Amino acid sequence: MLPAAFWIGVADRALKSFAQALLVLWGSDQFNVLTIDIPTTLGVAAGAAVLSALTSIVSAPIGDKGSTSALPGAA
Repeated sequence: MLPAAFWIGVADRALKSFAQALLVLWGSDQFNVLTIDIPTTLGVAAGAAVLSALTSIVSAPIGDKGSTSALPGAA
């Protein structure tokens, strides 16, 4: 199984993707806290996090051993 550092990297990347998706969705058009569709935006952000995690897992055999990146030498 992959080392703990790999899974920490996966979680880190997924959390960043989650936050980025929220920023894009909430920042697009005009941000109004009273009209945000929170379940939808959280669902989209969760989807982005899942896709990020899956991308990291699929990249594991391609990049450096134990890395979440597909590029050799990338962190």
